[in-house]
Amino acid sequence: MRARGTTTRPTAWGLCAAALTAALAAPEAAAAPPDRPPAGERPVRTPTATGTDARFRGLAAVDRRTAWAAGTRGTVLRTTDGGRRWRDVSPPGAVREGLELRGIEAFDDRRAVALSIGEGEASRVFRTDDGGATWAESFRNTDPRACYDCLAIFDSRHGLAVSDPVDRRFRVLSTGDGGRSRRVLPDAGMPQAQDGEAAFAASGQCLVTSGARDVWQATGGGATARVLHSADRGGLTWTASAPTVPAGDPARGVFGPAFRDRRHGIAVGGDYRADRPSPHAAAVTGDAGRGRRRSAAPPPRYRSGVARLPHSTSRALALGPTGTDLTRDGGRTWRTVDTGSYDTVDCAPDGGCWAAGENGRVARAGKQRRPRARDRGARGGACPGRRRRPGRPEGRRRPLLGACPGRATATARGTGRVARRSWSRRTR
Repeated sequence: MRARGTTTRPTAWGLCAAALTAALAAPEAAAAPPDRPPAGERPVRTPTATGTDARFRGLAAVDRRTAWAAGTRGTVLRTTDGGRRWRDVSPPGAVREGLELRGIEAFDDRRAVALSIGEGEASRVFRTDDGGATWAESFRNTDPRACYDCLAIFDSRHGLAVSDPVDRRFRVLSTGDGGRSRRVLPDAGMPQAQDGEAAFAASGQCLVTSGARDVWQATGGGATARVLHSADRGGLTWTASAPTVPAGDPARGVFGPAFRDRRHGIAVGGDYRADRPSPHAAAVTGDAGRGRRRSAAPPPRYRSGVARLPHSTSRALALGPTGTDLTRDGGRTWRTVDTGSYDTVDCAPDGGCWAAGENGRVARAGKQRRPRARDRGARGGACPGRRRRPGRPEGRRRPLLGACPGRATATARGTGRVARRSWSRRTR
């Protein structure tokens, strides 16, 4: 985990490597049992057996069945059957040198790019076109001042990677051919970095994209945590905004942003140290960062990763070593739904969400099955005073969560309110 990075290195070991060592040694904090929400509101995690004890901070969800995970000791795993079997497809060179793979982006079940982090030549990009059977090293950093933290893609051709500041500006690496080649971009359009400011590689989410042109970078370690935004896809011009996530310390800042569109976004982070509180670990914006505000009920502890749930404008998951939180109102309020330790989360367009973390832990997340209509108040599926349609079997699920109009029932949310809206509207 990157905790700090500056353009000056006070020791030969370097801040990038020192922060990485501190993060790997950080203990996991114990979490208090949360006030669990109703069953229908809890995401269900299905742990999968990966056969390794690597710590995964890089994750790419292709769909419900296919995902890639990247982690310590050069490890890359891939599943194409929903996590029942994981195949070790690690780049041989990364394994031999024990590289820290902190980022991975997948175009599909065959093509992916992975990033290793560290100072100098430890920062590399690998690419595969055959499901990990073979890998090509498409980039190796030769500047000892640079330390790459995250990468992100817009489409099958265009993508960026970001390094901690060099000469007081974050360095950006660009590709226009699917990662086969990369070039360092000019930094004239990048705002000047603060003293001690850097990007965190705790979840592979310090650089994220939304749509065809927009990209955001999260920072910390400086006096103010910031989110940088570029709207030109090329990463040439950037603007900065300051969310309300704690900063002013090398271990504090924004670890992961998630944007629904150019205007609406969430930022999570805090202080990654297990013995330190993170009282304001999330912030939201509805105007592209110009007016960020704290979440009214933020996650209780530091969170390293965040992902918006597909096909919803208001729901998202945030997670970290002490648990997972769910928001149903665009990040204004959060509720703890799980206390397991995870570092990163990613959701695919088809609704398949995956989470990964320490000790080889990878899980597929989904919503808990809702009770059948006959268990939600109207026994047998028929509402009092309503005539059943001819040929409609009793007990069949109803589109309105099984609630009868004008009658309060024990809905899946446990609110006792009448469910008058369709499920598609409730999840927007």
